[in-house]
Amino acid sequence: MATMQHASVALVVGVTGMAGLSIAQALKSPTAEGGPWLVYGAARRPKPTWFPSSTVDHFLTFDAVNSDDTNATLSPLSTKITHVFWVAIQVGLDEKDNINTNSVMLSNVLKVLTAHRPIKLRHITLQTGTSQYVGPCHFTGPSDAAQHEPPFHEEMGRLPYPNFYHALEDVVKSYSSYFSYTIHRPSIIIGASCRSVYNALLTLAVYAEICKHENTPFRYPGTKYTWKNFSDMSDTRVLAEQHVWGAVNEKARNEAFNCTNGDVFTWKRMWGVLSEEFGVEFELLDEEGELFDLVEEMKDKGQMWDKIVEEKGLVKTKLEEITCFAAIQYVMRFDFQLVSSMNISKEFGFFGYVDSFKSVRFWIGKLREMNIIP
Repeated sequence: MATMQHASVALVVGVTGMAGLSIAQALKSPTAEGGPWLVYGAARRPKPTWFPSSTVDHFLTFDAVNSDDTNATLSPLSTKITHVFWVAIQVGLDEKDNINTNSVMLSNVLKVLTAHRPIKLRHITLQTGTSQYVGPCHFTGPSDAAQHEPPFHEEMGRLPYPNFYHALEDVVKSYSSYFSYTIHRPSIIIGASCRSVYNALLTLAVYAEICKHENTPFRYPGTKYTWKNFSDMSDTRVLAEQHVWGAVNEKARNEAFNCTNGDVFTWKRMWGVLSEEFGVEFELLDEEGELFDLVEEMKDKGQMWDKIVEEKGLVKTKLEEITCFAAIQYVMRFDFQLVSSMNISKEFGFFGYVDSFKSVRFWIGKLREMNIIP
């Protein structure tokens, strides 16, 4: 396929993650804005067996932390790539580590793509998240530390804690004389992949399968507050649609946008949907009992998951690589409603939405189609 036929040439960095996969699929849609697109998908590891070959035109493997590897891989493309979709993440031991590693990754890629004149790169979409408003998961400061009040909106200033999202924004903005950008802030991301660091749905699916295997109750690991109050989430199809929209609409350039499904849910009702889909008994929260510690409960379940994978003939995965028990438990113990406003996004002309309960059912189906869960 000749690059000259395409006015828009995309590089999706982090293409095997939930968001990256959906972005690549959105770009290859015949109705994609700004298309037809030639799509390069990039990941740190080789293409997994469940990744559809038709999703990208070219699959690249390189380590963005390594400047030499990045340069060798991307230099031949520096006169072709017009748009970067940044959905890559490496999680370190603490927020300082996150800042250093992720900043280096993004800087290495942008240095290569702006090394030759004239610069072909016109736009980068940067995915961050609602940690912008509540502080990073690694934050262990006082319980009364500064925090924004929901619903969260894009004009809210940065909280006074280290946050690698801030560092990534600063890297992108330092190149604003060369190309435009949009920043996309999803909530709890719902999609299908076993290559995403924070995959709430896959984590809950694995937990449910272990419960079934051991004949133990599928207990909610959160608080009475989150059980009954509102939260939102972000379907990767909506997120991908917003990335592409932001990449090609002049009105959106150099703006930040929240991205959620456009509705809210309670975990009480969602737990019922999950129980039904995973085939486990719906377990009401014991509002007077002690908090259930999911992290402690799952810490020694690696061999159990290996057994399930073997018995069910699933894609070979390791429990510690596909789950984020600490992160999902952290979210389920918030003392505020995790709700972001989509008003600015609508004012700028983006109206993507999906029903969150239908979204969860859809992506559970996809995880099964991909043979990641039974």
